[in-house]
Amino acid sequence: MDDAKKSPVGDTRTARITAEEALALHAEGKPGKLEIRLTKPLTTARDLSLAYSPGVAEPCLHIHRDPSLAYDYTAKGNMVAVVSNGTAVLGLGNLGALAGKPVMEGKAALFKRFADVDSIDLCIDTEDVDQFVNAVRYLSPSFGGINLEDIKAPECFVIEQRLRELMDIPVFHDDQHGTAIVAAAGLINACHLTGRALSETKLVINGAGSAAIACAELVKVMGMRPENILMCDTKGVLWRGRTEGMNQWKSAHAVTTDRRTLVQALDGADAFFGLSVKGAVTGDMIKSMAKNPIIFAMANPDPEITPDEARAARPDVIIATGRSDYPNQVNNVLGFPFIFRGALDVRASTINDAMKVAAAEALAMLAREDVPEEVAGAGGGKGLRFGPDYIIPHAFDPRLIARVSPAVAKAAMESGVARKPILDLRRYTRELAGRLDAGASALETITERVRANPKKVVFAEGEEEKVIRAAIAFRNAGYGIPVLVGREDRVMAKVAALGIPLPEGIEIHNARVSDKNTRYAEYLYERGQRKGLLFRDCQRLANQDRNAFAACMVALGDADAMVSGITRSTSVTLEGVMTAIDPAPETVLFGLTLMLARRSGTVLVADTAIHERPDAATLASIAIQSAAEARRLGLEPRVAFLSFSTFGDPGGTITGPVRDAVKLLDAQTVDFQYDGEMAADVALNPQLRALYPFCRLTGPANVLVMPGLHAAHILTKAVPHLTSATTIGPLMVGLSKPVQIVNMGSSVGQILDMAVFAAHAAVTRED
Repeated sequence: MDDAKKSPVGDTRTARITAEEALALHAEGKPGKLEIRLTKPLTTARDLSLAYSPGVAEPCLHIHRDPSLAYDYTAKGNMVAVVSNGTAVLGLGNLGALAGKPVMEGKAALFKRFADVDSIDLCIDTEDVDQFVNAVRYLSPSFGGINLEDIKAPECFVIEQRLRELMDIPVFHDDQHGTAIVAAAGLINACHLTGRALSETKLVINGAGSAAIACAELVKVMGMRPENILMCDTKGVLWRGRTEGMNQWKSAHAVTTDRRTLVQALDGADAFFGLSVKGAVTGDMIKSMAKNPIIFAMANPDPEITPDEARAARPDVIIATGRSDYPNQVNNVLGFPFIFRGALDVRASTINDAMKVAAAEALAMLAREDVPEEVAGAGGGKGLRFGPDYIIPHAFDPRLIARVSPAVAKAAMESGVARKPILDLRRYTRELAGRLDAGASALETITERVRANPKKVVFAEGEEEKVIRAAIAFRNAGYGIPVLVGREDRVMAKVAALGIPLPEGIEIHNARVSDKNTRYAEYLYERGQRKGLLFRDCQRLANQDRNAFAACMVALGDADAMVSGITRSTSVTLEGVMTAIDPAPETVLFGLTLMLARRSGTVLVADTAIHERPDAATLASIAIQSAAEARRLGLEPRVAFLSFSTFGDPGGTITGPVRDAVKLLDAQTVDFQYDGEMAADVALNPQLRALYPFCRLTGPANVLVMPGLHAAHILTKAVPHLTSATTIGPLMVGLSKPVQIVNMGSSVGQILDMAVFAAHAAVTRED
């Protein structure tokens, strides 16, 4: 394996991944990132007759009579084609249509993840503009919109313009307009903070490709005066009369000026947009700019100038980049999913300037609002507040869909391109807010928060291949320092066999020869001497039991958290952990499993690990602690106490603890919805719940308190194999120190997830 394949993707400041990890993800299971799923049942002959012949004839005939009915009877209204010829793939250049396919699949995945827009990648193997246009122009019957991607300039201008003229659905080149919209949003707020009027702001744009030209065009539409924009390419300023290296798109932005170089252009300028190359701007150039200069250094992967360099030259600077490891990331994912969502929902015939401006203004206004706690956590625990370091919303802000998409839809209606106006925008906004699961976004913010507050996490079973892989991924992702408990020669032999370089910063601790053993044994003896343990027993635990050793590290402050369980059952692992770590005072120790399902969203299930037949008091405590965990995930808890019986029907004797738990909560003051006993389908199905108008739950339950461990195990073990739901956990809730226990047979990704949850618990304990 050559060095290029071994090297991490990214640099030391980003969430790095290795080439092997990236390739493994794309190859694991079904190759690629996309698949087709049915939305209608096809289990019986009657289902087949309805969905296909002869039933399918009916929608065909109706659409033939009224083409607009295609939006009612087919997936067209929520389907976008991601189209590319691979001539400008990321920063990699002309790789061709086939090599660009992973990026296009990724784009389709982002559409679904952020805006619930279905999409498919279409990679067209031609660089001929006419052939490309002819291949795309006839796709209107199948799609509600076309997202052009990774097409080099100047061909991208011609292709987009011609397709916009030929097609009656939105055609949007995200490399151009997505960047322009997000950058414009940031510029609006930067001007607001520095007291500038956009019309009077002097802007320098370095780079004259598709994104740069789109930025210039959009800020002009928003009111910036053309003569106040100086655009530069590799040959200098685009000045009126220049002929060298010019084309019709550059000429449109040439101005009358005596400035010829980027250095001259920046002298006295208010703002700078960089869409060029690393290092194009120096500190001396920024020193020549006006007071409170605005710098958007958007070159990727490395900006024209780093924030540290810019601030060293000008402490009064406001700076944004294209990177996630600096404040104010200009990220296209803030735009295109939500723009298409709004355009599709009003069946827009195009995405026009009014819609782009509306998107930019909505993003700008969102950044000025109070930031929810779960989003603020992603800012590294420092808090996100509108100001120089927060002028652009966070990419995982769950409010984006409910802010940007309605603004785009409203602009489409007001500008006359909406073919199905939305009569009640408030209702539409509410529907969008519930369309995506807030829990999934919360999981993303958890990882961001851990990355910003890295922790030392002990991987107790450090000689296991999966554990080593997870620890390497933990380190490369920037989550903190992993500690592998194991014999160094065994660990390094496994690393060599894997062919994965061991990143700097990973610690290996051999419990048998550790200089901490005496201290740990004394600690264990102090805890266990009146529980039948002799000092030699404690020495043996510290020397030979990796879970006890790892737990001692956490208990005595030598590490922040631990993860274990890949080689032993949960009960055995927990026994080792609890030799050193107790439950937190006035809490119940239990397991909480997260189930992420497309239909029901995120649902928390408890107890899935500890209590075989919990009594009423235990069930009530589990409910209270589970509700608190739900809130940490950004969910408003609705707790259902589950049983085979629903409010006494059918009767039985084993429902007593469940009923009594509800009574115990009734006697307390709690700040969440709860009710029971009830069957699972009643808890999750609004129609069934309507049969019980006295039920206190105002929506589907998202916290399911199980009556016993048997029922919890049956549910959480079966559902992932019967549906597309993903489970995480069980998470250990109620220990006094951050510990997570994985299931035997867990994947590398599952071990990594649990390590992140353990680290996140350590972060939250510091708040």
